[in-house]
Amino acid sequence: MAKRQAILAAAFAEFAARGYAQTGVDEVAAAAGVAKATVYNHFGGKETLLREAITASAEQATAKNLAAVERLVDTGGDLRPTLEDVGLRLIQCYCDDDSWALRRLLYAELAHLPDLLEIVQVQAAERVQRALADRLARLALAGRLGITDPDAAVERLSSLLTGPLEARARWGTRRLPAKEMREVAAAAVDAFLRLYAAGDESGPPQPARSR
Repeated sequence: MAKRQAILAAAFAEFAARGYAQTGVDEVAAAAGVAKATVYNHFGGKETLLREAITASAEQATAKNLAAVERLVDTGGDLRPTLEDVGLRLIQCYCDDDSWALRRLLYAELAHLPDLLEIVQVQAAERVQRALADRLARLALAGRLGITDPDAAVERLSSLLTGPLEARARWGTRRLPAKEMREVAAAAVDAFLRLYAAGDESGPPQPARSR
């Protein structure tokens, strides 16, 4: 298992730095400190190695995000500090160096390996969204938020938290200061609570329909 994990970590780092086409099994084996034959024995080939490396990275990112979501509990006091804390931790996960590398690698290789989206979106991102929707639904049932559609609320909260980050961080080439992350989290939570204040069961306004 130790060798397998070392190979996966090295493969992800090499693929993220060089790209899939420019990375050979030789480079991965050298970075992992194993023989080339060992890589083939564990993974069979480079394409499988890429999928497994992305899967491992997505699972690590998912675990960090789920740990942040688990902190969203009703303590009975003001909900804003709790939402801001969770929002900040989700932003920190999004801005993690490995998370940026995972997204860049996915975007670069998606055209010729479209099933990679299934790994990252379904196995990772949707798990976090479901967990967050569950937490928001619990708060709504307790009368703490005016939410009737938790899935839509998750989409809005996620957009408010991550929407500003790519431009601010310049696709991960600029490290956001902690103060700036806190400001983004606070602004996102402020907008979210204006949409879903307790007692407001209507949710955000819907666009007018043409007659």
